[in-house]
Amino acid sequence: MSDNAIAKLIAQLETVLLGKPQQIKLAVACILAKGHLLIEDLPGMGKTSLSHALATGLGMSYQRIQFTSDMLPADILGVSIFDKNLQQFEFHKGPVFNQMLLADEINRASPKTQSALLEAMAEQQITQDGSTYALPNPFFVIATQNPQDQSGTFPLPESQLDRFMMRISIGYPSAEAEMTMLKQQQHGQYQTQLAQCLSPQELIKLQQQVAQISASDAVLKYLIALVEFSREQNQANGLSPRASLALLQAAKAWAFIDQRNYVVPEDIQAVFHSVAEHRISSHGLFQGKALSDTIIASVNPIR
Repeated sequence: MSDNAIAKLIAQLETVLLGKPQQIKLAVACILAKGHLLIEDLPGMGKTSLSHALATGLGMSYQRIQFTSDMLPADILGVSIFDKNLQQFEFHKGPVFNQMLLADEINRASPKTQSALLEAMAEQQITQDGSTYALPNPFFVIATQNPQDQSGTFPLPESQLDRFMMRISIGYPSAEAEMTMLKQQQHGQYQTQLAQCLSPQELIKLQQQVAQISASDAVLKYLIALVEFSREQNQANGLSPRASLALLQAAKAWAFIDQRNYVVPEDIQAVFHSVAEHRISSHGLFQGKALSDTIIASVNPIR
C-alpha cells in the first residue's frame, strides 16, 4: 500500500505549512490522483511555499509564473522565433514545459491568457502554430487565486475551474502554529532544508497503484447519489460526469494514503468539498461550501 515515502513527504510538508494537515493531505491526494490543484486564499498564506515544497519532495522540475493583466498566452506556452541560419521558425518552449507549474494569482490575467492552460491541463499537450507538443510526465499545475472581491481580478470561467480536480483554502494559521513559525524565524530556522522523498518515476508508479484501488457498487451508488442531488439544486451548477470521475479518483488517492486498497464512503466525504465546491457554484468559496455541506448532509451512504 502507501509507500513510506508518501508518509515522509507529508511529514516534510507539515514542517513547511504549519498546522494544516488536512490541506497538505488533500494536495498530496490531488497529485496522486493525477489532478491539478487550485488554492484560493489571501496573499501570504503559504500557497507558494506549499507548491515549491511539493516540487522539491517529488523531485520535479518546477517553475513559477506570476500572472498579470498584461500577460500573453505565449508567455506561458512559448514562442516561435525565426532562425536566419536555418531559414525557418524554431519553437522556444515556455514555462509550461515543466513537470510542476505554479500559476501564481491566475485570476489576475485576462481570460484569453487563462485559456492557454486549458489544453495543457486536460490533454497534457499544447498546440502552437499548428504543431502539437507533448508536456512532461508527470505534469501538475498548482494555481493560486485571490478572492474575487480584490481589485484587478478576472473570475475564472467554469471551463477553467473544471480543469482543477480540487480547490482548497489554506486559511490563517492557529496561534500555536504562528508562534512556532515566529520562533523558527527568530532563531534562523525558518527555511527548512527540504529533501527529495520520491522521484518522478516513483510517483508515476504510485499513481498507477492509486488507479487500481477498488470501489464497490455500493460506494459508486453513493457517489452517483451525491452527484444527482447536486444536479437537482436550482441555485447551483450540477456536477458533471468529469466531476464524478474526479471525485472517484480523489477518493481512491485518499484511501491509498490511509493504506487501504478499497474506497469507503468516508473517503468520498473527505474529498467531496474540495472536488465539488468550485464546480457547483461560481459565486465564491462560501456559497460553494454551503451547497456542498447541504449535499453531504442530505445523501446517506449506501451500506
